[in-house]
Amino acid sequence: MRVYNSLSRRTEEFDPVKKGEVGLYVCGLTPYDHAHLGHARTYISMDMIKRYLMHKGYKVHHIQNITDIEDKIFNRSKETGISPLVLSEKFQGEALEEFDRLKILRADEYPKVSEHIPEIIRMIEKIIENGHAYETDTGVYFSVSSFPGYGKLSGQKLEGIEHGCRVGVDETKQDPADFALWKKGEDVLTFESPWGRGRPGWHIECSAMSMKYTDGRTLDIHGGGRDLIFPHHENEVAQAEAAYKTPFCKYWMHTGFLTVDGEKMSKSLGNFIVIKNLLGKYPPYALRLFFLHSHYRSPVNYNEESISAAQTTAERMFNFLGKADELPESGGSENAELRKKLQEETDGFYAAMDNDFDTPSALAHMFGIMTECFSEMRKAEPDYSAIFGAKEDFKKMMWILGLEKEEKEATDIQGKEIDSLVEAREKARGEKNFKLADEIRDKLLKMGVVLEDTDEGPKWKLK
Repeated sequence: MRVYNSLSRRTEEFDPVKKGEVGLYVCGLTPYDHAHLGHARTYISMDMIKRYLMHKGYKVHHIQNITDIEDKIFNRSKETGISPLVLSEKFQGEALEEFDRLKILRADEYPKVSEHIPEIIRMIEKIIENGHAYETDTGVYFSVSSFPGYGKLSGQKLEGIEHGCRVGVDETKQDPADFALWKKGEDVLTFESPWGRGRPGWHIECSAMSMKYTDGRTLDIHGGGRDLIFPHHENEVAQAEAAYKTPFCKYWMHTGFLTVDGEKMSKSLGNFIVIKNLLGKYPPYALRLFFLHSHYRSPVNYNEESISAAQTTAERMFNFLGKADELPESGGSENAELRKKLQEETDGFYAAMDNDFDTPSALAHMFGIMTECFSEMRKAEPDYSAIFGAKEDFKKMMWILGLEKEEKEATDIQGKEIDSLVEAREKARGEKNFKLADEIRDKLLKMGVVLEDTDEGPKWKLK
């Protein structure tokens, strides 16, 4: 298996630090508002990677931080009158429920900044002790010039960073490029430290918490959005390696930029999409497949046409599984050519996934399996054994990509209402009133009911 490493800027053979185990750290939410489309892009991509590693037999230890100490949370706390920790807990809980609906497997650890102040303080002390940080009247700062490897992840040159900084931002700093490890002073929420009351800077939390939950060993994978490479991830590397003098992370993996109808997503442009609203319009698997149609490192442009097309495609995939489930597991007329083609498509899927998680190519092979099987199903004597084997392989692929339906059951009242509407539609069709029949079908669709007309009569299910 080969993965693209943002650190080396090339594709490398995947070889974790400890055989059979993967330490995966993904930058988590700053929960001051509803989770949005950009979050979905990153976490769906990282979930796909995690699922494939699990499928390959790796034991994955997944850590995802919660930034509950941050200016945006403090500002929202002042606006709403809700304490910052209560506010962040509310939005984090809401986001996790939405991620569950998107079939994003939960992390093993969700460390919060507010609960790891001692670990953060110890790391800062270690950085100072090793000569890479200093204290001023306003806080403790990392000395960028003291760390020779600064810029190796982002490619930033120290001269360029210094040139682009405004010295007037904090005149107590030795260098305008230096960044805060600890901010002194009273705020909405502060903590005691050896440098006086204050709170951590933004970057230190990830270095401290990731190393705690991996027992100080080098991370195998650190994931996040491309926009975090500089300064956040660059600073994480500097802090961790300055403190412990060991490599922080072996493989850095970043998701591509997201646009909406060709423009950067922002509230000011009116194109800011929150997951909560999107899941009110489309089933979760539609959003998931929409992102998987693009390589995780590629830029992706969201629009209504593309996600509607993804929904249609996903439902065709579920339909294939439904049709295949109705067939016998064996029998029929053996088709050697079919079996050869199905094996080639299956091998192609895994070869694509082994090639830096190339989901567009992997999906093309899944569509190839569907095409071959649908063609075989139309024959008088299909090769049922081959179709059954392909179906089982297809189910594994669907799990790897997280393309699973939500578990829904109709209540007795819902069921009776649906049955009544289905009966009314059948009556309208019998009377050749196709306009009314279509209206009833549309109403059922809006209720989340999918109708299928079969030889035994109409069958319905919740989507």
